[in-house]
Amino acid sequence: MTAEEDTLFDLLIKLCNDIAWSQPTDADRLYALTQEGLYPERIYKLAEAFGMMLVKVEGREFQTTQLINDLSLRNAQLEDARAQLMQKHTNLLQVVQENYVGKHLVGNSEAIRRALALALAIARRPINTLLLGDSGTGKEVFAKLIHVHSPRKEGPFIAINCTAIPESLFESEVFGIEKGIATGVSARKGCIEEASGGTLFLDELGELSLPHQAKLLRVIEERAVVRVGSSKPVPVDINIIAATNIDLALAVQEGRFREDLYYRLNVAEIILPALRERGDDILLLAQFFLEKHCTAKGRAPLSISLSAREVLLHYTWPGNVRELQNEMERAAALAPEQVLEACDLSPRILSAIPRQSTNSTQAMAEQCPAPTLFPLEAMERQCVRAALAQSKTRTEAAALLGITREGLRKKLLRMGITENTME
Repeated sequence: MTAEEDTLFDLLIKLCNDIAWSQPTDADRLYALTQEGLYPERIYKLAEAFGMMLVKVEGREFQTTQLINDLSLRNAQLEDARAQLMQKHTNLLQVVQENYVGKHLVGNSEAIRRALALALAIARRPINTLLLGDSGTGKEVFAKLIHVHSPRKEGPFIAINCTAIPESLFESEVFGIEKGIATGVSARKGCIEEASGGTLFLDELGELSLPHQAKLLRVIEERAVVRVGSSKPVPVDINIIAATNIDLALAVQEGRFREDLYYRLNVAEIILPALRERGDDILLLAQFFLEKHCTAKGRAPLSISLSAREVLLHYTWPGNVRELQNEMERAAALAPEQVLEACDLSPRILSAIPRQSTNSTQAMAEQCPAPTLFPLEAMERQCVRAALAQSKTRTEAAALLGITREGLRKKLLRMGITENTME
């Protein structure tokens, strides 16, 4: 190899190293060496091979640059979509907070307004809370209300009914279970772990056994839970809302409930009023539930007559809001007309009225033969017969009664009245 060839070969090696290490490359000089006839064959062929290498490298670099630009654009689009999604999420949470009270807590009584004000105050700075009140007063509704208005609203809301879980499964369901404790058993989080970062709602707390009370107390004190079959504590961050319809203070005195756990959970206390103590809220709730169940059953909303309103107001509602909701569901399914009359209410409610009624209601009940409390059916029958007697057609009779012809037909069937000569 001549001295010129050595020089050209060294130049090619340098250009190759530049290509290999992505250094600035004198491409014009490299391409000049590929001219056949100007340089020795071994030089221009080697230069040609390095030139093809440079073309491929540059092509790949272009593709990489284009790919990076595309990814950057996609990333910017994803970040924008994420920001919009987070804004919608924030707006949705705000809407949920603003509408939760109106949709789930119906009523204007002083007792319910005091309970609501206290619940919202607790929600701002969550603390362990005890909800007290009769069964069916809406304790879980209040627990969810506190959760959705609290800083923990984006965390889970986990509800445990302390009476619904069998005693033998309580620990594994609530505290979790470790893998391998029994054949085919895999590790599983308990309800307490699932609630970490959010709210744990313990319903029917007063029914919890003393051994389980002790384990729950340990979780609260240590802020950690130990799964069944494990000795390793798992840290948890929970706020506890507990509910019961029993007198926990009395249960503490009688030794049925741990005093230390009682004070751990009763940092704040909300007493929910019985439905009978809420006055006209009964009618507001009745109309709310009636419309809800009519919609669910695909029928037009029913109105409530004055006689039915009086019955609803003077019944004691031992089952509270839950009982009222069930009664309105029954009415939505069975009431024959678009106005809910007293006689459309369940016999259980009608039979209980005389013991708790006002003088006017009591007097009306005494005039009716048992088991009927109100003479509405007899009066209705008289009105229908009078309308039929004064009319030539059922259409005219229905107009006099203020109902449709079809409504009159159903009423006649229900009453067993036959008017064969009238069309």
